[in-house]
Amino acid sequence: MAIHVLEQTQNVPGTLAACWDFFSDPGNLARITPPELGFEVISKLPPRIHPGMMIQYRIRPLFGIPVTWMSEITQVDERRFFVDKQRVGPFHIWHHEHTFTDLGDGAVAVHDKVTYSLPFGPLGDLAHPLLVSPQLRRIFDYRTQAVRTIFH
Repeated sequence: MAIHVLEQTQNVPGTLAACWDFFSDPGNLARITPPELGFEVISKLPPRIHPGMMIQYRIRPLFGIPVTWMSEITQVDERRFFVDKQRVGPFHIWHHEHTFTDLGDGAVAVHDKVTYSLPFGPLGDLAHPLLVSPQLRRIFDYRTQAVRTIFH
């Protein structure tokens, strides 16, 4: 089972407070998720994330097949970072760190680091470069564009 890491940093115009307010509102997740994934939140969402919070949703990542995913917000350090981990879903491991750094010039660096592995042993490892890695790249590219539009 291979461990993969996806990292991305985006400089977002605005204040740290505004950036944190947007990303810490779980209701905004749908706004930065590609429509073709059919993202649908199943659980009731509070206005802000907090440690121990569970978010259950349904997505259609491959071939339109619905998959239930449950994430837990495991750590929150207000205006600095938060971590979500998949508890139920398509990955064997999914650990997503979101870090926010005030750049001091009216911009915030938003850094994502996702550490993940796939199920099905060698079959999952074979699927990674063909299906999973390109799909994750498309999702994060969409997110970059959506955030750029929202924070223009």
